[in-house]
Amino acid sequence: MELGQVALSKCGRDKEKYFIVVDIDDNKEFVYISDGDIRKIEKPKKKKIKHIIPLHIEETLNTKLVNGIKVTNSELKKCIRNISEQSTNINFDNSVSVNEGG
Repeated sequence: MELGQVALSKCGRDKEKYFIVVDIDDNKEFVYISDGDIRKIEKPKKKKIKHIIPLHIEETLNTKLVNGIKVTNSELKKCIRNISEQSTNINFDNSVSVNEGG
């Protein structure tokens, strides 16, 4: 799990919603996730790593977060909107399959 990684919640009230990892707990059991909308960057949600499905790393966000550069809520929302618009099926057994149009 890395900063700037797109993740999908697999349980809880936020099940099947996309988030961005904005911080990682020191013991690497928890991450702090934000979507820029309901969960703002200023108050990210603490979530167990086993309760999310890690997807790809968003390089621009990763670079900013690693270097301590401020990331805005609008940047997070834009990234998540782009991910949501893609036709990806997520099975909650940690596997990902991409739909071929048709």
